[in-house]
Amino acid sequence: MELRVEGISTAYDRADVLEDVTLDVAAGRITCLLGSNGSGKTTLIRSILGLTKPRRGRILFGGTDLTRLPTHRIVASGIAAIPEGRKVFPRLTVTENLRLGAYLETDAHIVTDRMERVFAIFPALAQRRSQIAGTMSGGEQAMVSIGRGLMSAPKLLLVDEPSLGLSPLFVKENFAVLRKVNESGVTVFLVEQNVHQTLAIAHEGYVLSKGRVVAHGTAQELLENDEVRKAYFGEGAA
Repeated sequence: MELRVEGISTAYDRADVLEDVTLDVAAGRITCLLGSNGSGKTTLIRSILGLTKPRRGRILFGGTDLTRLPTHRIVASGIAAIPEGRKVFPRLTVTENLRLGAYLETDAHIVTDRMERVFAIFPALAQRRSQIAGTMSGGEQAMVSIGRGLMSAPKLLLVDEPSLGLSPLFVKENFAVLRKVNESGVTVFLVEQNVHQTLAIAHEGYVLSKGRVVAHGTAQELLENDEVRKAYFGEGAA
């Protein structure tokens, strides 16, 4: 299902963080949103999830207007989010963390089937299913976080800064997993600063700077776009 953001402006304390942002996340594809710290990326995620309501504009998912819906209704429509910084439940086991991702599903057989699919994607988690999540490495916790998002069988996966705080090896592995998730039929909206890794797997993307979209195109077009260097790396970047 397609996500469409139409002219949204979102503010904190009456100061706009997002200004007239319009973008499309095409069904079945990986669309990325690039931007430096403070550009408004996380605010956009919060707006889509209903955590911070836009002052203007609207957000459509599969043609349904989500703009004024509560967060639990937005999640129930088929959207799952992988938050920045992973944010696992540190005192719960891997299995318990994953089960929480399927809290809307009441059929135990379906929950078990979804968990086995997650373990097929992340064999390391299958071997550590009884381990307390807070004792795991950053990369392993990232697997738990992505796996928990997949437990709701989402149509759209919002992923906020998956490379944050991870070693290059785990970053590469996580991006490969996101590509695999997309190939399974899940639409992915990837919000990142790591421009090269992101554009290596994205079909198309947008660049956000100071709350506005300043560039849009295919991954290759963005790699070749001078405006991307100015908006993402700053003036004078080589």
